[in-house]
Amino acid sequence: MSDKKKVLIIDDDPAICESVKAILDANGFDASFALSGKEGLEAFRKTNPDIVLCDMMMEDIDSGGQVTKIMKTERPGTPVFLLSTIGDATAANVGLAEYGFSGVFQKPVNFDLLLAVIGRYAKA
Repeated sequence: MSDKKKVLIIDDDPAICESVKAILDANGFDASFALSGKEGLEAFRKTNPDIVLCDMMMEDIDSGGQVTKIMKTERPGTPVFLLSTIGDATAANVGLAEYGFSGVFQKPVNFDLLLAVIGRYAKA
């Protein structure tokens, strides 16, 4: 039985999903991804991830926020991080706490920062 921490990536950009998954897998995580909010919720319920990375703008402008609210209602202890092309601006204008995000990662993702931050959450 594996003790790798499971990370779910929810983003409608396959290139983002595949690159983030490759980095996480190469660094000892068990990563999977979903390409829509609906698929993301299904994967969340099926795989029971330890950490979630979720884009805000997918099918609808705030679909990531709505998906995150549902995930945080179902499993409040799961850290969910926002993936955004406008990271700091989004963080300033979107109520991160309102949606339940634990933090924000700017796209393109700084993999060193990503690994450092989720590594801390994975040890908690």
